[in-house]
Amino acid sequence: MVVRTITVTDEAYRRLRAHKGDAESFSDVVLRLTRRKPLSDFAGVLSHETASALRAAVVEDRAERRRLDR
Repeated sequence: MVVRTITVTDEAYRRLRAHKGDAESFSDVVLRLTRRKPLSDFAGVLSHETASALRAAVVEDRAERRRLDR
């Protein structure tokens, strides 16, 4: 196994340590926190109203970007 030494701030170390289980290494924590989750894991997270407002904001932002690109 290849081992790398990294430098993190005290704040970053405290946050990682807070997420660390008793039987986990810091490598385990980093891998767990950075794994990709399927989009289906997020289904139902937003209310219908929030999702509609977010969709409208994205559409508006895209339209504004198209105007600025011209």
